[in-house]
Amino acid sequence: MLVNYEDLRTVKQLVKEAPFLTEQSLRWYIFNAKTNGLASAIIKISNRVYIDRVAFQAWLESYRLQPHN
Repeated sequence: MLVNYEDLRTVKQLVKEAPFLTEQSLRWYIFNAKTNGLASAIIKISNRVYIDRVAFQAWLESYRLQPHN
């Protein structure tokens, strides 16, 4: 899958766009990305971390609770 550069966000940019997130909580998700499934949305270049906004939304959606029938 190719990266769409327009969808990349820094931690601070994503937190600004998603007010339900705190910088601390997002950094915790990133730190644990290999175990929580977020790794596919993270791009690390040197000391910079970028989050693919579309992949992050898909990851978040995967945690939606299913209604009981």
